[in-house]
Amino acid sequence: MPSLPGINHQRAVKAFKKYGFWVVRENKHITMTNGKRIITIPRANPINPYTMAGIVTDVGLNIEEFKKLL
Repeated sequence: MPSLPGINHQRAVKAFKKYGFWVVRENKHITMTNGKRIITIPRANPINPYTMAGIVTDVGLNIEEFKKLL
């Protein structure tokens, strides 16, 4: 699985907002939804690359599509 090194949680949230997600809850993690899927983004700088890649694939994007949203 390709990794996404060096992405902090603010950049990830902005990218997912461009893809149609919105923030539902913010605590130690940020919970976002698009009405069909719910994703949880850890507040880490940077987010573990394998964790980020797993979130991206759960959303239904591939790594290259996500990089274009950044």
